[in-house]
Amino acid sequence: MSEAGFGSMANRGGREAAELPHVGVGMLGYAFMGKAHSNAYRTLAYMTWPPPMVPDLVAVAGRDEPAVTEAARRYGYERAVTDWRELVSDPRVELFDNVAPNHLHSEPTVAAAEAGKHVICEKPLARTADESFETWQRVRAAGVKHMCAFNYRFVPAVRLAREMLEAGELGEIHHFRGSYLQDWLADPATPVSWRLQGDQAGSGALGDLGAHVVDLGRYLVGEIAEVGALTKTFVGDRPGGNVSVDDAFEAVISFEDGAVGTLEASRFSLGRKNALTWEINGSKGSLRFSLERLNELEVYLASSRPGERAHGFRTVLVSEADHPFWPYWWPPGHIIGWEHTFVHELHHFLTAIRGDGDVKPHGADFQDGYRAAEVCDAIVRSANSAARERVRYRG
Repeated sequence: MSEAGFGSMANRGGREAAELPHVGVGMLGYAFMGKAHSNAYRTLAYMTWPPPMVPDLVAVAGRDEPAVTEAARRYGYERAVTDWRELVSDPRVELFDNVAPNHLHSEPTVAAAEAGKHVICEKPLARTADESFETWQRVRAAGVKHMCAFNYRFVPAVRLAREMLEAGELGEIHHFRGSYLQDWLADPATPVSWRLQGDQAGSGALGDLGAHVVDLGRYLVGEIAEVGALTKTFVGDRPGGNVSVDDAFEAVISFEDGAVGTLEASRFSLGRKNALTWEINGSKGSLRFSLERLNELEVYLASSRPGERAHGFRTVLVSEADHPFWPYWWPPGHIIGWEHTFVHELHHFLTAIRGDGDVKPHGADFQDGYRAAEVCDAIVRSANSAARERVRYRG
Protein backbone atom coordinates (compact mmCIF):
# COMPACT_ATOMS: atom_id res chain seq x y z
CA MET A 1 0.00 0.00 0.00
CA SER A 2 1.26 3.46 -0.86
CA GLU A 3 1.92 6.03 1.82
CA ALA A 4 -1.02 8.05 0.51
CA GLY A 5 -3.28 5.03 0.75
CA PHE A 6 -2.09 4.24 4.26
CA GLY A 7 -2.64 7.85 5.31
CA SER A 8 -6.14 7.82 3.91
CA MET A 9 -6.95 4.72 5.90
CA ALA A 10 -5.55 6.31 9.06
CA ASN A 11 -7.68 9.41 8.50
CA ARG A 12 -10.79 7.30 8.01
CA GLY A 13 -9.95 5.42 11.19
CA GLY A 14 -9.65 8.71 13.07
CA ARG A 15 -13.04 9.89 11.86
CA GLU A 16 -14.59 6.53 12.74
CA ALA A 17 -13.08 6.67 16.22
CA ALA A 18 -14.57 10.12 16.83
CA GLU A 19 -18.01 8.88 15.78
CA LEU A 20 -18.02 5.64 17.79
CA PRO A 21 -20.49 5.41 20.68
CA HIS A 22 -19.08 4.78 24.15
CA VAL A 23 -20.50 2.67 26.97
CA GLY A 24 -19.64 3.07 30.64
CA VAL A 25 -18.73 -0.23 32.32
CA GLY A 26 -19.04 -1.00 36.01
CA MET A 27 -17.70 -4.36 37.18
CA LEU A 28 -18.53 -6.25 40.37
CA GLY A 29 -15.58 -8.50 41.18
CA TYR A 30 -11.94 -8.21 40.18
CA ALA A 31 -10.17 -11.55 40.57
CA PHE A 32 -9.87 -14.34 37.96
CA MET A 33 -12.90 -13.44 35.85
CA GLY A 34 -12.42 -9.73 36.49
CA LYS A 35 -9.02 -9.97 34.85
CA ALA A 36 -10.45 -11.92 31.90
CA HIS A 37 -13.31 -9.49 31.26
CA SER A 38 -11.20 -6.37 31.79
CA ASN A 39 -8.57 -7.65 29.37
CA ALA A 40 -11.32 -8.29 26.82
CA TYR A 41 -12.78 -4.78 27.09
CA ARG A 42 -9.37 -3.23 26.56
CA THR A 43 -8.45 -5.60 23.73
CA LEU A 44 -11.68 -5.34 21.73
CA ALA A 45 -11.42 -1.54 21.79
CA TYR A 46 -8.45 -1.67 19.40
CA MET A 47 -8.39 -5.18 17.87
CA THR A 48 -11.99 -5.50 16.64
CA TRP A 49 -11.68 -2.22 14.80
CA PRO A 50 -13.92 -0.37 14.69
CA PRO A 51 -15.53 -1.79 17.84
CA PRO A 52 -19.33 -1.68 18.15
CA MET A 53 -18.90 0.53 21.22
CA VAL A 54 -15.85 1.84 23.05
CA PRO A 55 -15.86 0.54 26.63
CA ASP A 56 -15.11 3.22 29.23
CA LEU A 57 -13.98 1.43 32.41
CA VAL A 58 -15.75 3.59 34.97
CA ALA A 59 -15.55 1.66 38.25
CA VAL A 60 -14.86 -1.74 39.78
CA ALA A 61 -16.34 -2.98 43.06
CA GLY A 62 -15.03 -5.41 45.66
CA ARG A 63 -15.10 -5.86 49.44
CA ASP A 64 -11.34 -5.74 50.02
CA GLU A 65 -10.47 -2.04 49.63
CA PRO A 66 -6.71 -2.39 49.09
CA ALA A 67 -7.17 -5.26 46.62
CA VAL A 68 -9.94 -3.62 44.59
CA THR A 69 -8.03 -0.34 44.52
CA GLU A 70 -5.00 -2.13 43.12
CA ALA A 71 -7.23 -3.94 40.60
CA ALA A 72 -8.68 -0.62 39.41
CA ARG A 73 -5.19 0.75 38.85
CA ARG A 74 -3.99 -2.42 37.16
CA TYR A 75 -6.94 -2.91 34.81
CA GLY A 76 -7.52 0.75 34.03
CA TYR A 77 -10.77 1.57 35.86
CA GLU A 78 -11.23 5.18 36.86
CA ARG A 79 -12.10 4.32 40.45
CA ALA A 80 -12.68 1.52 42.93
CA VAL A 81 -15.61 1.13 45.34
CA THR A 82 -16.38 -1.33 48.12
CA ASP A 83 -20.17 -1.39 47.71
CA TRP A 84 -21.73 -2.66 44.48
CA ARG A 85 -24.69 -0.33 45.05
CA GLU A 86 -22.42 2.54 44.05
CA LEU A 87 -22.14 0.99 40.59
CA VAL A 88 -25.92 0.70 40.37
CA SER A 89 -26.47 4.33 41.34
CA ASP A 90 -23.71 5.74 39.12
CA PRO A 91 -25.30 7.29 35.99
CA ARG A 92 -22.05 6.83 34.05
CA VAL A 93 -22.34 3.04 34.42
CA GLU A 94 -24.48 1.84 31.53
CA LEU A 95 -23.29 -1.77 31.49
CA PHE A 96 -23.08 -3.77 34.73
CA ASP A 97 -20.66 -6.71 34.48
CA ASN A 98 -21.01 -9.21 37.34
CA VAL A 99 -18.04 -11.52 37.87
CA ALA A 100 -18.54 -11.88 41.64
CA PRO A 101 -18.98 -15.17 43.55
CA ASN A 102 -22.22 -17.02 42.83
CA HIS A 103 -24.18 -15.80 45.85
CA LEU A 104 -23.75 -12.24 44.54
CA HIS A 105 -25.00 -12.98 41.04
CA SER A 106 -28.71 -12.41 41.47
CA GLU A 107 -29.38 -9.40 43.74
CA PRO A 108 -26.83 -6.96 42.26
CA THR A 109 -27.64 -7.97 38.68
CA VAL A 110 -31.37 -7.50 39.19
CA ALA A 111 -30.79 -4.15 40.91
CA ALA A 112 -28.62 -2.95 38.03
CA ALA A 113 -31.15 -4.05 35.41
CA GLU A 114 -34.00 -2.36 37.27
CA ALA A 115 -31.87 0.80 37.32
CA GLY A 116 -31.83 0.65 33.51
CA LYS A 117 -28.37 -0.83 32.98
CA HIS A 118 -27.55 -3.63 30.55
CA VAL A 119 -26.22 -6.64 32.43
CA ILE A 120 -23.81 -9.49 31.83
CA CYS A 121 -23.41 -12.11 34.56
CA GLU A 122 -20.92 -14.92 34.85
CA LYS A 123 -22.21 -18.47 34.98
CA PRO A 124 -23.95 -20.04 36.74
CA LEU A 125 -26.64 -17.39 36.53
CA ALA A 126 -27.54 -18.10 40.17
CA ARG A 127 -27.18 -20.82 42.79
CA THR A 128 -30.39 -22.72 41.95
CA ALA A 129 -32.96 -22.91 39.19
CA ASP A 130 -35.49 -21.04 41.35
CA GLU A 131 -33.07 -18.18 41.92
CA SER A 132 -32.08 -18.20 38.24
CA PHE A 133 -35.70 -18.11 37.12
CA GLU A 134 -36.48 -15.10 39.31
CA THR A 135 -33.34 -13.35 38.07
CA TRP A 136 -34.29 -13.93 34.44
CA GLN A 137 -37.88 -12.84 34.94
CA ARG A 138 -37.04 -9.61 36.74
CA VAL A 139 -34.24 -8.66 34.34
CA ARG A 140 -36.42 -9.44 31.32
CA ALA A 141 -39.17 -7.24 32.76
CA ALA A 142 -36.64 -4.39 33.08
CA GLY A 143 -36.26 -4.35 29.28
CA VAL A 144 -32.45 -4.25 29.18
CA LYS A 145 -30.01 -6.44 27.27
CA HIS A 146 -28.80 -9.42 29.28
CA MET A 147 -26.19 -12.10 28.72
CA CYS A 148 -25.03 -15.09 30.78
CA ALA A 149 -21.32 -15.45 30.19
CA PHE A 150 -20.93 -18.90 28.64
CA ASN A 151 -17.74 -17.91 26.86
CA TYR A 152 -17.08 -21.28 25.21
CA ARG A 153 -19.82 -20.53 22.69
CA PHE A 154 -17.30 -18.03 21.34
CA VAL A 155 -14.45 -20.44 20.59
CA PRO A 156 -13.97 -20.36 16.78
CA ALA A 157 -13.98 -24.18 16.59
CA VAL A 158 -17.23 -24.37 18.57
CA ARG A 159 -18.88 -21.81 16.31
CA LEU A 160 -17.65 -23.68 13.23
CA ALA A 161 -19.17 -26.87 14.66
CA ARG A 162 -22.47 -25.05 15.12
CA GLU A 163 -22.38 -23.90 11.48
CA MET A 164 -21.73 -27.47 10.31
CA LEU A 165 -24.59 -28.79 12.42
CA GLU A 166 -26.97 -26.12 11.15
CA ALA A 167 -25.99 -26.99 7.57
CA GLY A 168 -26.87 -30.64 8.21
CA GLU A 169 -23.35 -31.89 7.52
CA LEU A 170 -23.53 -34.43 10.36
CA GLY A 171 -27.02 -35.67 9.49
CA GLU A 172 -29.24 -36.89 12.30
CA ILE A 173 -27.52 -36.41 15.66
CA HIS A 174 -27.26 -39.54 17.81
CA HIS A 175 -24.84 -38.75 20.65
CA PHE A 176 -23.32 -35.85 22.60
CA ARG A 177 -20.58 -36.44 25.18
CA GLY A 178 -19.37 -33.54 27.26
CA SER A 179 -16.68 -33.59 29.94
CA TYR A 180 -14.94 -30.92 32.02
CA LEU A 181 -12.09 -32.09 34.25
CA GLN A 182 -9.73 -30.21 36.57
CA ASP A 183 -7.45 -31.31 39.42
CA TRP A 184 -7.10 -28.29 41.72
CA LEU A 185 -9.06 -29.90 44.59
CA ALA A 186 -7.39 -33.31 44.54
CA ASP A 187 -5.11 -32.40 47.45
CA PRO A 188 -7.09 -32.81 50.72
CA ALA A 189 -4.98 -30.02 52.24
CA THR A 190 -6.52 -27.45 49.88
CA PRO A 191 -8.46 -25.14 52.21
CA VAL A 192 -12.16 -24.38 52.06
CA SER A 193 -13.19 -21.42 49.91
CA TRP A 194 -16.54 -20.01 48.79
CA ARG A 195 -16.55 -22.45 45.89
CA LEU A 196 -16.91 -25.31 48.40
CA GLN A 197 -19.78 -23.81 50.39
CA GLY A 198 -23.30 -24.57 49.22
CA ASP A 199 -24.80 -21.34 50.56
CA GLN A 200 -22.38 -19.31 48.44
CA ALA A 201 -21.67 -21.50 45.41
CA GLY A 202 -24.94 -23.42 45.13
CA SER A 203 -23.13 -26.50 43.82
CA GLY A 204 -19.55 -27.59 43.22
CA ALA A 205 -18.14 -29.09 40.04
CA LEU A 206 -21.71 -29.20 38.74
CA GLY A 207 -22.29 -25.44 38.64
CA ASP A 208 -18.67 -24.43 38.21
CA LEU A 209 -17.74 -26.75 35.35
CA GLY A 210 -20.80 -28.80 34.51
CA ALA A 211 -22.84 -25.74 33.60
CA HIS A 212 -20.47 -25.22 30.66
CA VAL A 213 -20.99 -28.71 29.21
CA VAL A 214 -24.75 -28.41 29.80
CA ASP A 215 -24.77 -25.15 27.86
CA LEU A 216 -22.66 -26.56 25.03
CA GLY A 217 -24.99 -29.54 24.76
CA ARG A 218 -27.96 -27.17 24.50
CA TYR A 219 -26.16 -24.86 22.05
CA LEU A 220 -24.92 -27.58 19.72
CA VAL A 221 -27.58 -30.30 19.95
CA GLY A 222 -30.74 -28.96 21.61
CA GLU A 223 -32.80 -28.98 24.78
CA ILE A 224 -32.05 -31.63 27.38
CA ALA A 225 -35.20 -33.51 28.39
CA GLU A 226 -34.19 -36.09 31.01
CA VAL A 227 -31.22 -36.96 33.21
CA GLY A 228 -30.00 -39.85 35.31
CA ALA A 229 -27.13 -38.82 37.55
CA LEU A 230 -24.97 -39.22 40.59
CA THR A 231 -22.81 -36.75 42.49
CA LYS A 232 -19.88 -37.35 44.82
CA THR A 233 -17.96 -35.43 47.47
CA PHE A 234 -14.59 -37.11 47.93
CA VAL A 235 -13.20 -34.91 50.73
CA GLY A 236 -15.79 -33.61 53.16
CA ASP A 237 -13.50 -31.93 55.69
CA ARG A 238 -10.81 -29.46 54.70
CA PRO A 239 -8.70 -26.87 56.48
CA GLY A 240 -11.08 -24.10 57.45
CA GLY A 241 -14.33 -26.06 57.44
CA ASN A 242 -16.63 -28.61 55.86
CA VAL A 243 -17.36 -29.03 52.17
CA SER A 244 -21.07 -28.82 51.34
CA VAL A 245 -20.99 -29.22 47.54
CA ASP A 246 -20.15 -31.96 45.05
CA ASP A 247 -16.60 -32.65 43.91
CA ALA A 248 -17.76 -34.51 40.80
CA PHE A 249 -20.86 -35.62 38.92
CA GLU A 250 -21.78 -38.07 36.19
CA ALA A 251 -24.99 -37.94 34.17
CA VAL A 252 -26.69 -39.81 31.35
CA ILE A 253 -29.03 -37.55 29.38
CA SER A 254 -31.58 -37.58 26.61
CA PHE A 255 -32.39 -34.67 24.32
CA GLU A 256 -35.84 -33.61 23.23
CA ASP A 257 -35.05 -34.54 19.61
CA GLY A 258 -34.11 -38.12 20.53
CA ALA A 259 -30.31 -37.90 20.82
CA VAL A 260 -28.65 -39.32 23.93
CA GLY A 261 -25.48 -38.37 25.75
CA THR A 262 -23.33 -38.14 28.82
CA LEU A 263 -22.12 -35.23 30.92
CA GLU A 264 -19.43 -35.22 33.58
CA ALA A 265 -17.28 -32.85 35.57
CA SER A 266 -14.70 -33.29 38.29
CA ARG A 267 -12.21 -31.20 40.21
CA PHE A 268 -10.34 -34.38 41.24
CA SER A 269 -8.86 -35.46 37.89
CA LEU A 270 -5.11 -35.48 38.40
CA GLY A 271 -3.19 -34.07 35.47
CA ARG A 272 -6.23 -32.24 34.09
CA LYS A 273 -5.86 -28.49 34.49
CA ASN A 274 -8.70 -27.24 32.29
CA ALA A 275 -9.79 -30.21 30.20
CA LEU A 276 -13.09 -29.39 28.52
CA THR A 277 -13.92 -31.87 25.76
CA TRP A 278 -16.98 -32.80 23.74
CA GLU A 279 -17.88 -35.16 20.92
CA ILE A 280 -20.93 -35.28 18.66
CA ASN A 281 -21.85 -38.31 16.53
CA GLY A 282 -24.36 -38.09 13.69
CA SER A 283 -25.58 -40.26 10.84
CA LYS A 284 -23.19 -38.57 8.38
CA GLY A 285 -20.20 -37.75 10.55
CA SER A 286 -18.69 -36.85 13.90
CA LEU A 287 -16.95 -33.92 15.56
CA ARG A 288 -14.50 -33.82 18.47
CA PHE A 289 -13.10 -30.86 20.39
CA SER A 290 -10.67 -30.33 23.24
CA LEU A 291 -10.14 -26.96 24.89
CA GLU A 292 -6.50 -27.92 25.44
CA ARG A 293 -6.22 -27.73 21.63
CA LEU A 294 -8.51 -24.72 21.32
CA ASN A 295 -7.73 -23.88 17.70
CA GLU A 296 -8.50 -27.36 16.37
CA LEU A 297 -11.69 -29.20 15.45
CA GLU A 298 -11.53 -32.90 14.65
CA VAL A 299 -13.89 -33.79 11.81
CA TYR A 300 -15.03 -37.12 10.38
CA LEU A 301 -17.45 -36.98 7.44
CA ALA A 302 -18.62 -40.16 5.77
CA SER A 303 -18.03 -40.29 2.04
CA SER A 304 -20.96 -39.41 -0.20
CA ARG A 305 -19.63 -41.62 -3.02
CA PRO A 306 -21.04 -45.16 -3.18
CA GLY A 307 -18.51 -47.72 -2.07
CA GLU A 308 -15.93 -45.13 -1.00
CA ARG A 309 -14.70 -45.05 2.57
CA ALA A 310 -13.70 -42.04 4.62
CA HIS A 311 -10.55 -42.74 6.60
CA GLY A 312 -10.56 -41.51 10.18
CA PHE A 313 -10.77 -38.05 11.67
CA ARG A 314 -8.95 -35.10 10.16
CA THR A 315 -7.77 -32.17 12.23
CA VAL A 316 -8.96 -28.77 11.02
CA LEU A 317 -6.93 -25.80 12.23
CA VAL A 318 -9.69 -23.24 12.70
CA SER A 319 -7.69 -20.18 11.76
CA GLU A 320 -8.59 -19.50 8.14
CA ALA A 321 -9.69 -16.03 7.07
CA ASP A 322 -13.27 -17.23 6.51
CA HIS A 323 -13.56 -19.07 9.83
CA PRO A 324 -15.68 -17.62 12.67
CA PHE A 325 -14.22 -14.54 14.39
CA TRP A 326 -10.99 -14.65 12.38
CA PRO A 327 -11.26 -11.24 10.69
CA TYR A 328 -10.33 -9.73 14.09
CA TRP A 329 -7.01 -11.51 14.39
CA TRP A 330 -3.99 -12.76 12.45
CA PRO A 331 -3.02 -14.47 9.19
CA PRO A 332 -4.02 -18.16 8.89
CA GLY A 333 -2.19 -20.45 11.27
CA HIS A 334 -1.38 -17.73 13.81
CA ILE A 335 -3.45 -19.20 16.61
CA ILE A 336 -5.35 -17.45 19.40
CA GLY A 337 -5.93 -18.36 23.04
CA TRP A 338 -8.48 -18.81 25.82
CA GLU A 339 -8.59 -15.09 26.63
CA HIS A 340 -9.87 -14.27 23.15
CA THR A 341 -13.18 -16.04 23.81
CA PHE A 342 -14.07 -13.16 26.14
CA VAL A 343 -13.21 -10.62 23.45
CA HIS A 344 -15.64 -12.35 21.09
CA GLU A 345 -18.29 -12.65 23.80
CA LEU A 346 -18.20 -9.01 24.87
CA HIS A 347 -17.99 -7.80 21.28
CA HIS A 348 -21.18 -9.77 20.60
CA PHE A 349 -22.91 -8.22 23.61
CA LEU A 350 -21.88 -4.66 22.74
CA THR A 351 -23.11 -5.24 19.19
CA ALA A 352 -26.51 -6.28 20.56
CA ILE A 353 -26.63 -3.19 22.78
CA ARG A 354 -25.64 -0.78 20.02
CA GLY A 355 -28.03 -2.16 17.41
CA ASP A 356 -30.80 -3.17 19.81
CA GLY A 357 -30.31 -6.69 18.46
CA ASP A 358 -30.82 -10.14 19.93
CA VAL A 359 -28.26 -11.80 22.17
CA LYS A 360 -29.60 -15.17 20.99
CA PRO A 361 -28.96 -17.53 19.33
CA HIS A 362 -25.19 -17.44 19.59
CA GLY A 363 -25.00 -15.57 22.85
CA ALA A 364 -26.56 -17.07 25.96
CA ASP A 365 -29.14 -14.74 27.46
CA PHE A 366 -30.60 -15.12 30.95
CA GLN A 367 -33.19 -17.60 29.70
CA ASP A 368 -30.30 -19.81 28.62
CA GLY A 369 -28.66 -19.31 32.01
CA TYR A 370 -31.93 -20.29 33.70
CA ARG A 371 -32.43 -23.36 31.50
CA ALA A 372 -28.92 -24.59 32.20
CA ALA A 373 -29.71 -24.23 35.91
CA GLU A 374 -32.83 -26.39 35.50
CA VAL A 375 -30.67 -29.15 34.01
CA CYS A 376 -28.21 -28.84 36.90
CA ASP A 377 -31.05 -29.00 39.44
CA ALA A 378 -32.45 -32.10 37.71
CA ILE A 379 -29.02 -33.71 38.04
CA VAL A 380 -29.08 -33.01 41.79
CA ARG A 381 -32.63 -34.42 42.09
CA SER A 382 -31.63 -37.53 40.18
CA ALA A 383 -28.58 -38.07 42.36
CA ASN A 384 -30.74 -37.75 45.48
CA SER A 385 -33.58 -39.98 44.22
CA ALA A 386 -31.43 -42.56 42.41
CA ALA A 387 -33.94 -42.30 39.56
CA ARG A 388 -34.18 -40.60 36.19
CA GLU A 389 -35.60 -37.09 36.36
CA ARG A 390 -37.40 -34.96 33.78
CA VAL A 391 -36.06 -31.45 33.28
CA ARG A 392 -38.93 -29.09 34.10
CA TYR A 393 -38.66 -25.79 32.22
CA ARG A 394 -40.85 -22.86 33.23
CA GLY A 395 -40.07 -20.77 30.22
